[in-house]
Amino acid sequence: MVSLTVHPLLMGIGAETASLECGGQAEVGGGHGITVPSYLTTHYWWAYVHPMAVKVFERQWLANLILWGNYARLRDAALSELGTSLCGNTLQVACAYGDLTNRLSDNVERAGGAVDVVDVLPVQLRNLRGKLPSNAPVRLLAMDAAALALPDASYENCLLFFLLHEQPRRWREHTLSEALRVVKPGGKIVIVDYARPRWWHLLRYVWRPVLATLEPFALDLWREEIADWLPQHASVRSRKKVFFGGLYQQLVITRQAENL
Repeated sequence: MVSLTVHPLLMGIGAETASLECGGQAEVGGGHGITVPSYLTTHYWWAYVHPMAVKVFERQWLANLILWGNYARLRDAALSELGTSLCGNTLQVACAYGDLTNRLSDNVERAGGAVDVVDVLPVQLRNLRGKLPSNAPVRLLAMDAAALALPDASYENCLLFFLLHEQPRRWREHTLSEALRVVKPGGKIVIVDYARPRWWHLLRYVWRPVLATLEPFALDLWREEIADWLPQHASVRSRKKVFFGGLYQQLVITRQAENL
């Protein structure tokens, strides 16, 4: 059953927890206790925040077009890294347009696992709920990626699919720190996002001004490595793979047994 929970959270804000279920048709609460970060309403209202934006962008072909025909390749790379049969608990940090979560849910259901999806925007959670079958093993949780109201070491896997490039540096660092905190020792964090394309890649010159205008934090991923934003003393192993001439990357982080 798909359920949606609005948590009291973040930065000293108190509110009641509203858990709303009704035969897989959970209604989203009115954002009780949820503070939408200002960078979202300032820079991404056109893509994620406004209900009309969700209607426009929730198209598989459009998500693929925005990624220059690489949506399926990047989605499948992430899911393959996590495993096609996932037991235990998996966390997806932030909703994504397209069928990523549906396929993740299928992989988890195959092994009797469960998925939690967190997002700070109730409109995104409502949209995702509408894409999932009512019996999907998925919980939808309204909370900020940078301050997860979740227990330590409670997930075997964590997925961040094109989230970090949308965040200012401080949110990005907190998001990665939180992902490490909630993943069990030995667990994986799979990150798919932008990277700096090769010098010969035409999009290095064409796409740069577009990102600078529409996604003002994205070029941080061209200048720095994601691993540089991990907590300073984090005990992890990581490996990186690039796609499409370096424009996209997959970083796999495995948390080691030592305390962070």
